[in-house]
Amino acid sequence: MHFDAALPLQSGASIRDYALSYETYGELNADKSNAVLICHALNASHHVAGVYAGQEKSEGWWDNMIGPGKALDTKRFFVIGVNNLGSCFGSTGPMHVNPATGRIYGADFPVVTVEDWVDAQALLLDALGIKTLAAVMGGSLGGMQALSWAVQYPTRVRHAVVVASAPNLTAENIAFNEVARRAITTDPDFHGGHFYQHGTVPKRGLRIARMLGHITYLSDDVMNEKFGRQLREAVGQGQAQEYLYSTQEVEFQIESYLRYQGDKFAEYFDANTYLLITRALDYFDPARTYGGSLSEALARANCKFLLVSFTTDWRFSPKRSREIVKALLDNRRDVSYAEIDAPHGHDAFLLDDPRYLGVVRSYFDGVAKEVMA
Repeated sequence: MHFDAALPLQSGASIRDYALSYETYGELNADKSNAVLICHALNASHHVAGVYAGQEKSEGWWDNMIGPGKALDTKRFFVIGVNNLGSCFGSTGPMHVNPATGRIYGADFPVVTVEDWVDAQALLLDALGIKTLAAVMGGSLGGMQALSWAVQYPTRVRHAVVVASAPNLTAENIAFNEVARRAITTDPDFHGGHFYQHGTVPKRGLRIARMLGHITYLSDDVMNEKFGRQLREAVGQGQAQEYLYSTQEVEFQIESYLRYQGDKFAEYFDANTYLLITRALDYFDPARTYGGSLSEALARANCKFLLVSFTTDWRFSPKRSREIVKALLDNRRDVSYAEIDAPHGHDAFLLDDPRYLGVVRSYFDGVAKEVMA
C-alpha cells in the first residue's frame, strides 16, 4: 500500500511517498472486530504464515502459531502482517529510491523508531477501514511494538500479546548491538552506507553481526546439546591431527553452524536495514519521558494483556517481562502472565513448545468469545 502524505518521525524528520508491504490471512468479519495485527522482530517480514505456491521452504516465520486451527486461528481471526518501514522485504527502506533526490536512500534513510512503526501501521489499518484491533501481537522487537500500540493508541486495541520482550534494552543488549553494527560499518565494502553505488555488499560485516546475534538467541544448554564439542564430520579419525590446532580451519560443529547462518544472512539482508532496526531496539524506552517510571508510562494503556517469557532467554529474560507485569498491575490492568520453562533461549518464541502454544491458544479462545459476543 502506497502513502503519499508525509509521516512525521520521532527524530523530527519525515518521510513521504513510501509503501508498506503486508499480507492478510482469514476473513474480516462484518463489523471488522476480529483483526489481529502481527508485529515482526529484527530480521522477519510481513510473511508471517502460510507458504507461497510453487516455492519450497517458504513458510511464514510464525507459521506454527498462525493458521487454520492453530493457536491464532485464521478461521476466526483476520490476521495482518506488516513489513516495517526501513526493512528490506518490500516496504520502503534504504534500498529504495528517495523520490526527493532520485537516488537510493542508503545511509540517508531517516532514523525510525518503534513508535514510528506503530504510527505507520495505524495508517495502514485506517486505509483498511479497521478502527479497533481485537489484538496486537509480537515477539522480541515485535513485542515492543505491541506494548507501544497499547500506549500510543489505547482506544484502538482490545488485547496486547507481548512475547519474549522487554520494556527497554539492558546495557548488555545495547553493547551486543553496537558490536554487530561496528562489524558492518568497519567492513571495507560498507562505504559509509552507500555501498549500492559501489556495486558492493558488506557481507563480511553482516556475517559477523549475524553470528554474534545467533549466539545470543540460543541458550548454553541448547548449544551444548546440539553441538557440544563435536568436531565436523570431515574431521575423522585419520584427519583429526591434520585439522586440530589450526587457527583458520573450521573444526567444531558450532563454528560450521555459525558460519552457515552468517553466510545465509549476508545473502538476503540489507546492511543499512540492520543498522536502522538495531537502533530502533536501542532507542525504545516508553518510561524515558516519565522520569524512568514504567508504571506512569503504561498508565495510558486500557487493553488486556498476555505476557509470555522463557526461563532460558537471557537476552530478554523473564525478569524484564515481570517488570511490565508489575507496571500494569500498578495501574490495575487485566494481565495474564506465563513463564515457560523451556531450554531454547530467546528463539523459544518461534518454536513448537506445546505449553507455550497452549497458553496462546487459550488466550485467543477468550478473545474470540469477546469478538463473537
